[in-house]
Amino acid sequence: MIGLIGDDTKMSDQNEFAMRVQDLHKSFGALQVLRGTSIAFPRGRTTVVMGPSGCGKSVLLRHLVALERPDRGEVFFGNQRIDLVRDRDLVGVRRKIGYLFQQGALFDSFTIGDNVAFPLVEHGLTKVGARDERVVQVLRMVGLEEKLKQMPADLSGGQRKRVALARAIVLQPEVVLYDEPTTGLDPITSDVINELILKLADEMGITSVVVTHDLTSAFKVADRMVMLHEGTVRLEGVPELFRSAQDPVVARFLKGEANPEELAEINRVHNLLTTPAASA
Repeated sequence: MIGLIGDDTKMSDQNEFAMRVQDLHKSFGALQVLRGTSIAFPRGRTTVVMGPSGCGKSVLLRHLVALERPDRGEVFFGNQRIDLVRDRDLVGVRRKIGYLFQQGALFDSFTIGDNVAFPLVEHGLTKVGARDERVVQVLRMVGLEEKLKQMPADLSGGQRKRVALARAIVLQPEVVLYDEPTTGLDPITSDVINELILKLADEMGITSVVVTHDLTSAFKVADRMVMLHEGTVRLEGVPELFRSAQDPVVARFLKGEANPEELAEINRVHNLLTTPAASA
């Protein structure tokens, strides 16, 4: 099990981590989403972040690429603190981070090839010939080289997600952030995405951070797991630790069981609706 990073962490130890957050707090109005979250993401490993809806998983991802700024706390890319860096000075860091959005976020009016090439064009990288070669290379990695000239509307949901993944890795990032990569996909297509996550980690040495509700996917791809609950880390460690977890909150989440308070409220409302006075 890899523990949390404390304030006394030595610089040499920090080099083990591609990214980390320390004592992260974030609120939106009166809603507290992150409440002192501290997580370190080991280089070249896949960390799966789980937890119920609203616990701060996607907000955490947005902090890792500085799309959100914390109310309090610190965000590091390697040994560089990035939460205080201005957007215009983050270009170099963001080139090293791929982001697979939950819905893929492809441009409907672009061909598949142009969608994948977009980050290269935006960053002014590579000449046209080299750019085209790189696009073909990453589409080949996700098994969609033959779709180069097609439009997103011509593809299935799973194929669009694979194109979005090709776009996320076209800049050869050090880190890829996956936001619910298997949402809306059937089990077989989901497993294709899982295999691609494993393949990229193995072949490219990518550090992966995977936010997911899909427990089958989580246990397949994870080197380590983190569960968020009410904006804090409830449990973190290797998958085997989660399989044998005695913590009732963790165990209920893994079994897909409602907590007693939720069940009591459902029963209370049901009883109110089924009493003679309510039906009169």
